[in-house]
Amino acid sequence: MKLYGYNLSLASFRVRIAFALKGIDREDAYLDLLKGDQFEPEFQKLNPQMVVPALITDEAQVIGQSMAILEYLDETHPEPPLLPGDAGGRARVRQLAQIAIADCHPLVVPRIRKYLTATLGHTEDELLAWIRHWMGLANDAIEAILGDGQAGKYAHGSQVTLADLCLIPQVAGSQRFKCDMSGTPNLMKLFETCMAEDAFMAAHAKNQPDFQAP
Repeated sequence: MKLYGYNLSLASFRVRIAFALKGIDREDAYLDLLKGDQFEPEFQKLNPQMVVPALITDEAQVIGQSMAILEYLDETHPEPPLLPGDAGGRARVRQLAQIAIADCHPLVVPRIRKYLTATLGHTEDELLAWIRHWMGLANDAIEAILGDGQAGKYAHGSQVTLADLCLIPQVAGSQRFKCDMSGTPNLMKLFETCMAEDAFMAAHAKNQPDFQAP
């Protein structure tokens, strides 16, 4: 399999965790989203949405969108599973994951940030306020759900699930934009727990070959 990604991409981070957790080999292709590599005709032909990650499977199928890739990997490499065995647990895990990846992350990706500044003329300070506002709302909601008594060592019980794969990049992104995390102790405890494990640390942006320190 071949994975197109970018070190700072939160969506790519999610997928890298899954590969590491499941011990799946892959070839990496690195795109610099800030330079616009994703708009090159070759990649646009591969993934018309022009975003990362994009996965080319061993059967030469191209899969875009991190959730679709995560579900594909979980179905084709079921150990360890990323979803609980019960319907209620699966719903809770998906709820947590989707707060991060469906409600928050789409509002702060590079193409949205560029549109706000280059097209609509907002300042960098206004952009940062936008990012912190939406990430803060998501983090507060996640924090409340993590406090419902169903979290254990991880976001849902004692096993890593899809929720952890989505929440850890959410925190990493929040830290990158210097969001106030003082009101989210449950979320930060989860982040510390997961980042102490090899699969999560190996997937972090700073440990990718294309990472360049600011």
